[in-house]
Amino acid sequence: MAQIKFFDTTLRDGEQTPGVNLNKPEKLEIARQLERLGMDVLEAGFPASSEGDFLAVQEIARTIKTTAVTALARAKQSDIDTAWEALKDAEQPRIHVFLATSPIHMEYKLKKTPEEVLQTAVKMVTYAKERFPIVQFSAEDASRSELPFLAQVVEAVIDAGATVVNLPDTVGYATPAEYGRMFAYMKEHVPNIEKADLSAHCHDDLGMAVANSIAAIENGATQIEGTVNGIGERAGNAALEEIAVALHIRKDTYQHSSRMVLHEIKRTSSLISKLTGMTVPGNKAIVGDNAFAHESGIHQDGMLKHAETYEIITPALVGMNATNLVLGKHSGRHAFNTRVAELGFGLSETQLQEAFDRFKRLTDKKKEITDDDLFTIALDVQTKNDPVKTYEVKALQVTMGPQNLPTATIALQTPDHGIKETARTGHGTVEAIYNTLAALIDEQVTLTDYRIHSVGKGEDALAEVHVQLQVDGDPFTGRGTANDVLKASSHAFVNGVNRALRAATMKKVQALI
Repeated sequence: MAQIKFFDTTLRDGEQTPGVNLNKPEKLEIARQLERLGMDVLEAGFPASSEGDFLAVQEIARTIKTTAVTALARAKQSDIDTAWEALKDAEQPRIHVFLATSPIHMEYKLKKTPEEVLQTAVKMVTYAKERFPIVQFSAEDASRSELPFLAQVVEAVIDAGATVVNLPDTVGYATPAEYGRMFAYMKEHVPNIEKADLSAHCHDDLGMAVANSIAAIENGATQIEGTVNGIGERAGNAALEEIAVALHIRKDTYQHSSRMVLHEIKRTSSLISKLTGMTVPGNKAIVGDNAFAHESGIHQDGMLKHAETYEIITPALVGMNATNLVLGKHSGRHAFNTRVAELGFGLSETQLQEAFDRFKRLTDKKKEITDDDLFTIALDVQTKNDPVKTYEVKALQVTMGPQNLPTATIALQTPDHGIKETARTGHGTVEAIYNTLAALIDEQVTLTDYRIHSVGKGEDALAEVHVQLQVDGDPFTGRGTANDVLKASSHAFVNGVNRALRAATMKKVQALI
């Protein structure tokens, strides 16, 4: 059975999702989990786009060992040089160079003739090959390109040294029949096509990204690109977990496999959802909360008699185990540490102590602590990054006035002025809290989005809040969890501001260097 390579671009294309803003520790944690998931290739970012992206790619390249690490570069010598500096310490460095080939992109975006595009593609692939053992070339907007010209470009870049050629459906325009036909055309009309892997990269603007990816496999693609949970620009990318499970469940039809560790899918999905703030819809295939729920009486009756009557995928296959170890206030340090390790976290002794202390405080307010609770606590500690002085809420009180107008009183530890305290009103309790915090914080902060959901079920479930802020004009995200909605909301707001402080400090350090 032929094996399909999986190319994950969650940290590059996925992070281009509006409102998603990951810092370096968060990117590194996601990269480690993608390695556990068994991805063949991990696209860590676009080093030439910013200093922060360069440093994150560099750190990931130095950390990840069993998954190849790549980075995006325009067909420009400076981009390729920057990518090499970021990736040169990687165990398996490779580069991803792209250039548009469709008539509309060549005329209006590149303002180049087809001949100029062909020459640039060959020149930059040749240059990249002098540094990287594996060079991937992407013909941007391939699905709207003229097939004879596209075949000419593919043949030329393979001769120049490209070992992977990607034919993306950049704007999600193609149908499965059209997209599959493009791959079949390349297999038939490019004489040296067997010297390179053909890769598919599909966007979901018309809801066909996964179907198009599978059509590409059926017509000769040997690599599939996408993201976990299907996140990405506009309507997102092909959801890699859906493709991997489809190949496994329907191997009788597709006759292809992958090295994906399927039982790591749910953990990976949850991690990325929490860190990006992109909530997974309940009806999402494979990883949605309702993927294995059965409410219809007819379905329930069938499930009780034989699970396969209505369930083609077992929860255990993707890591949704039926057993969910519950810890409580009498659970000891050993049981806690063991379960945290089983959940995949490699915390230091200091981090374990902090996580255990938070766990114990939570047991005073919540009778049973589930894996979801532990996952949230461990994740917060794992990705905590406080090298600079930051804000911290020391006390929070909300009262209701005579006209039901809430007032929030907050004591805030500030980076430079000790503890400051003030009170403000709002039309709602969360607005009152945010008005008060904005008055206490030196930076100019504007809330642009607020989302909340529960971790687990029941009246004592943890609240998880995600916010999007403008801090001194720049966008930042914040995340907060607590057993109280108002505390979680204040933590999320302050977390977003603290991320802005860390980013500003990093820029100052880089300027000195």
